[in-house]
This record gives sequence, structure tokens and C-alpha cells, in this order.
Amino acid sequence: MSWPAGGQAALDGSSRRAVDAGRMQTRKLGTELVTSALGLGCLGLSGLYGPAEEKDSLAVVRRAIDHGVTLLDTADFYGDGRNEELIGRAVAGRRDDVILATRGGVRAPAPGKPPSVLDGTPEYLRTACDASLRRLGVDRIDLYYLGRVDPQVDIEESVGALAELAGAGKIRFVGVSEVTAEQLRRAASVHPITAVESEYSLWERQIETTVLPVARELGTGLVAHGPLGRGFLTGTLTSPDQFGPRDIRRNHPRFQGDNFDRNRESIGVIERLAKRHGIEAGQLVLAWLLSRGADIVPIPGTRSPEHLAQNVAAVALEVPSAVLDELTEAFPAGGTAGSRLAAHAR
Repeated sequence: MSWPAGGQAALDGSSRRAVDAGRMQTRKLGTELVTSALGLGCLGLSGLYGPAEEKDSLAVVRRAIDHGVTLLDTADFYGDGRNEELIGRAVAGRRDDVILATRGGVRAPAPGKPPSVLDGTPEYLRTACDASLRRLGVDRIDLYYLGRVDPQVDIEESVGALAELAGAGKIRFVGVSEVTAEQLRRAASVHPITAVESEYSLWERQIETTVLPVARELGTGLVAHGPLGRGFLTGTLTSPDQFGPRDIRRNHPRFQGDNFDRNRESIGVIERLAKRHGIEAGQLVLAWLLSRGADIVPIPGTRSPEHLAQNVAAVALEVPSAVLDELTEAFPAGGTAGSRLAAHAR
């Protein structure tokens, strides 16, 4: 779809019909895994960004599949396994229409303990994978990530366990999540890494000079989580008071105090450009990220069918290079106020 010249509609009639028919552009992760150009991050469907009714979450996942979204991204530690169970119910009867991605290596927290406990031992990863298969209700996981690198276990040992799971037919492709460039190289020395998952967006660009060049050298795709800055880059968040008591953003450094105010000021350029061209701010942000390379698959999450449709429509936007350059200059690497991770997750 061409870039709108103006007006209030982001999609012309033919583009709307294409979206409704589920015709989605595709991209390739690694050398073999073909997926939709945009995936669905499923974290928020388990209430971590606010209340989420199961029937509504199921409807969003199924509607995403209707739109042609194939990559569904979850983890065994999202909602202590409940997120995987939800995704399993949502895809029942439609297994061939989706790419299921999940991860192990992070134990569910014990009462009174930190929110995450890393465990990259082969024994635990084998157990975790079997548990994910049961919760998802499938006999094979398409893309299985080492969810985090356990500092007590060599990454070669952890990835070796995933290679064994692939050899046993329990997973199709191996991925790693939130790794350094060096860790990615070490992982790839053991088994081909189809995808590395890292946070990447206009307000988090550090991987452009670290992980991304190595991933491209190795032929590894990038799955970009947090592509909308946990909702911040859509322009809909104007005050920390919007976060409910169970919203994990309440404790995130970038959403607190002066950091929130400073980051809110930077959103103006996105809102201005989006309004000028008759699209939503979030669509422009996703279009920027999609333009950064055909090996990048963003996975925005949402609990709203309306926002889902807007995200899907962003795939078809062809944004002029001048607009992309303006966004790139407005959000330099390291320019966002506050750490990208809460203290307990660092």
C-alpha cells in the first residue's frame, strides 16, 4: 500500500479488503522459517498490563490469525504457564495456521522470591519444554528460545540441550532471547540459531550496533519485542496514573517520575507526522521498525481488536525515506530516559 497523501483514513478500500482476507506479507527468520511480517506478542493477554478476560484474549488471538498473523509469541513464565494454556486453546483446530514460539530457562517465582529465577541447565530445559508442549496441546514447538542466559551455566550447554530437543523432534527451530553479541556467537557455534529475540523500537536502539550486526553475519533473524515501547510510542499514555495496580509498567523506570515526562515530550514528532499523513502513531512506529530490514519481525502485543487491525495495517505502509530519517534522528540510541529494564530484571 502506498503512503497516504492525507486525510483521515490509514487504509484505502482495497487494502482493507486485503487485511480482512488475511493476506499478510511474509518474512524469513534464519534460512528456513517463514512467518508473517508481524507477529503477536502474547504477554499482555495474561493480565500483566491490566485486566484481561480470557474470552477477550482468545478472541484477539483468533482474530490475529484471521488477519494472517502466524507468529504467536509466548513463554512458560507468562502467567506461570497460563499464557501458554490460553494460546493452546486459541489455536485448537488451527495448528497449521500458526508458528508457535515459546521459551524456557526462567523458573516461575516462588512466594517471596524475585519475579524470575534463571535455570539454563539441560535437565530443566528438557522438563520445561515437555511442560510447554502439554500446555500448548501440541507435539512440537515451532520456535523454542532459551528465555534468558543463566550466568551459572555456559550458554553452549543450554543451547546443546535445545539442539537435543530439536533432534528429538520436540522443537523445529532454536532461538535465544536477550543475549549479547558474544553470547549469540557462542550459541551459534553449537547449533544454528534461527532467531534472536530482543527489545527493539524507536526508543530502544542499542542492538543496532551490537547484536543485530552479528545476527546478520550469522544469518539469524530478529524478533523485536516491545516494538511500541510497551504502548508508550502510540501516544495514548499521558500519565502514570493510567496504570492499574497490577500493571507491570508501574514499576518500570521509563514510566516513572521525570523519566515519564521527558519521554512524553519526545513523542511529539511521532504524533505530528502520523497526524499529517492520516495514520495512527503506532502504525508509523511499526512501519519504521519494519523498514529496518527484511530479517526483522516485530511482535506488538494488544488486547484490543481495533489496535490489532491497526498494527496489521502498518505492514502495508510504504513510508517515504524522509519521514523515516526524521524519526531516526528524533530518537537516537541511548536517548530514552530511564533503564529499559526494571531493577529485578537486570
